[in-house]
Amino acid sequence: MGEIGTRLLNVGWDANDHQAQAVHLAAAFAESGEWALDGYATAGRWIADHLDIALRTANEWIRVGRALVDLPATTQALREQTISFSKAKELTRSATPENEADLLAIAQTVPAARLGMEIAAWLGRNETDDVIDAKQHQSRSLTWRTEPDGTVSFFGRLAPIEAGKVIAAIDANVMAQGHSLREVRLEWPSLAQQRADAVVAVTTSGGANINTEVILHVRGDGSSLYDGTPVTESAVANVIGESFVRLLIHDADRRPINASAKQRHPTARQKRVVKERDRACVDCGSTDLLEYDHVPDFAESGHTVVDELELRCAICHAFRHKQAG
Repeated sequence: MGEIGTRLLNVGWDANDHQAQAVHLAAAFAESGEWALDGYATAGRWIADHLDIALRTANEWIRVGRALVDLPATTQALREQTISFSKAKELTRSATPENEADLLAIAQTVPAARLGMEIAAWLGRNETDDVIDAKQHQSRSLTWRTEPDGTVSFFGRLAPIEAGKVIAAIDANVMAQGHSLREVRLEWPSLAQQRADAVVAVTTSGGANINTEVILHVRGDGSSLYDGTPVTESAVANVIGESFVRLLIHDADRRPINASAKQRHPTARQKRVVKERDRACVDCGSTDLLEYDHVPDFAESGHTVVDELELRCAICHAFRHKQAG
């Protein structure tokens, strides 16, 4: 490793240590009552004013510090640098003295980017549906703030199925526009920008003229949205009465069984088989705005069969056909 990389690692882990110390001190300060002697109504406001940070950041320091008091193993792992502060902060949202050891073991073996999903999966296996559903319902929120450039940032939390409905509506609007993904990508807005436009369109139009599909995978080892987000069986049961149910049969190796047809466009069953098989764009690995690509092209083969369909994001799909043309 080079000199700059070594220095970066040292400074980065020092920053982890300083963050850990800050949240512990913030929690202790909140309990001390010192802030009240200075005429402040809350410890968070005192910290925000004296350290010149946002109030939400100060309150989050206090929350994390208080949670870590009851999580000694997590605190020790943070001190020994076997987990980062980012992971420790994530653990404080779900860990208790009873499940700390199990969740800490997960945190020490998965990347920080996947920790939330893995904790959700563990809780899905070890907590009752009614407890999970109640927590998710209680956690729902939507807040916003004005940024220095005048734009407004939104922050939201929804239960998985409700989130799936919102995401499906947004992406259906993006796909309906179509303009963005058929040309050189630099000429068009980014996917994030298109989704921002779609949020405005969907919310201001009341969702008119948008047909969406939210796919729930119900397997023997649990239920989930398409991206793997766990969904409780009780949540599935609540929507199944208004849903269309399809069975997708797998072979002994857990591969979806083939389905074929001669029409130009894949059937719903074929789409489900291909999506279950490929899971993401076969070129770039993206799970956004996926389409079904004929390989070879339908004009050449004259039929539509699962073995000649590949899942590609709209950008890679357009790029492949542009290269071929």
